[in-house]
Amino acid sequence: MQTKEIRLRRIQHLAHEIMDEMNVRKELRQFDTLSLVIDNLSRAIGDLADSLGDYSLDYIEEKVENAHYLLFENEKKIQFHP
Repeated sequence: MQTKEIRLRRIQHLAHEIMDEMNVRKELRQFDTLSLVIDNLSRAIGDLADSLGDYSLDYIEEKVENAHYLLFENEKKIQFHP
């Protein structure tokens, strides 16, 4: 099982890839896809921002992975090397 730190670094890596893709790509994407990407990321941030620090790492991973998958449309396998 992965440690919490490794899982958080992987989530961070996926988020950076999403950010880079959004800033580099010049052609417009379908609104439906972007809406779903934003929804998944917003849910992950909302859970992480719990003022009591009570968040689900599984939930955050799922939402960021979903956003990544939607944006890249499975163009590349998610690879992460800590």
